[in-house]
This record gives sequence, structure tokens and C-alpha cells, in this order.
Amino acid sequence: MMIDTHIHADSRSSEDFEKMFISGIDTAISCGYYPCKLSNESVLLHHLKRILYYDTKRAAKYGINLKVALGIHPTNICKNPTVIFDKLYEYIETKKIIAIGEIGLENLTEEEKVIFKKQLVMADEEKVPVIIHTPRKNKLNVLKEIKNIVLETIDSKLVVIDHVNSQVIEEIIDENFTLGLTVQPEKMEIDEAITILEKYGFDKFLLNSDISYMPSDPLSVPKTVRKLIKLGFKKESIDKVSFKNAETFFKL
Repeated sequence: MMIDTHIHADSRSSEDFEKMFISGIDTAISCGYYPCKLSNESVLLHHLKRILYYDTKRAAKYGINLKVALGIHPTNICKNPTVIFDKLYEYIETKKIIAIGEIGLENLTEEEKVIFKKQLVMADEEKVPVIIHTPRKNKLNVLKEIKNIVLETIDSKLVVIDHVNSQVIEEIIDENFTLGLTVQPEKMEIDEAITILEKYGFDKFLLNSDISYMPSDPLSVPKTVRKLIKLGFKKESIDKVSFKNAETFFKL
């Protein structure tokens, strides 16, 4: 069994879902993220509804149990976020989503921070997990701000900080966060992910592919698992990062 803990289902073809299933992935978690500038909040709401009501069925046709996390990504800031917040509360209460995400900061604007904090407060109130994005550029400085805001706003055990790499991991490894290792072209190669796991252990990490409209590999999680097996890592450890930690964190 494998779980890909972060994909963008609406960006992927049906063939990718089939490849993922054949490779051993049974469950995936799709996050809300719209790749273009939004004209208004109704566009974002339509996007979130598509993931929840259409892409889950599309993935199921190919054997993938698609779980959903929704939220306002920092690059999807809209003028009237209250409409989205109200919908998120509804989805949480009716158990349609398993987490709020992906959320976070991109350019450290005050507008981003306000919307980020609001979603953290919501997650803390409702006791649901959050999936937090860290950007490609200026990652360490943005991560430091994310860390400060998170620690003063939400129970850190509800938080997964995604897209961490060897350059920034020391900033957060001692906190009670779960950490996402995104094995994706131009983000992290398999060898870097394995080096991190070898150094820091398997207890705090989730493997994911973050497959999206960017260059992506829908099989990066099973490829990483197969290399861990080849290198002789214990099955118990491999199971943790490939599905058990995710099952526990997201209560799957």
C-alpha cells in the first residue's frame, strides 16, 4: 500500500491515475490550488468544487481513493475570502474534506498573512489538519515566518509543512510538525529525500509527488519506495513514510 499525500488532481490526466494505481498507490490526497490569477472568488469556489465532486469520481474510475484537502493557497488570494471560509466550514462539518490546504505564504504580503492566519484559526477550532505550502523562492525566510505564525496560532501536531528540503529542514526539525518530502523534478530528487530520511529518521515525514501543471512525475513516490527497498531500509521504516504516517496524521 502507498499514499501520495499531495497531488493536484485537476491537473492530471486519467492515464496518470491509472499509472499510479498500477504502481501500488491506493490513496492520494488532492489539495486546492489554482495555477492562474483569479478574477474573483467564484472562480476559486468553482475550482474547489470541481476537485471535491468531479475529480474524486474521475480518480475512482482508475482505482484511486482520492481524499480532498481544500483551502486558499497564497497565490489564490481573492477579494472576498469569506465566501470560501464559509464553504470550508461547511465541508469540515460534513466531513467532505480531511484537511485545510494547501495554505501558506508565498511573497510575505500582509494580505497573505491575514488569510493564512484565518485558516489556521479555523483548523485549530475544528481540530482538522492543515497542509502548509512553502515556496520555491526565498524558502528559508518564508518558512521562518510560517513557523512563527503557526506556533502562535495552532496546535503544531495538526500541521504538515510541505516541500521541505535539506537547506531548510534544520529550521523546523525540532518542532512537532509533520514534514512533507516532495519528490518532484526541479524540487527534490529521490536521493535527496533518502538522505534526509537516513539522517533524521522516518517518524516525522510523508512522501509526496505534488504532481501538478509543472513538470511532475506521478510515480515519484513508488520510485522512492523501490529505491529504499533496494538500499536495504527496513520495511517498517518504509511503511511509515509511504502510508502509515499519513494514515495516522490524516486519520484515514
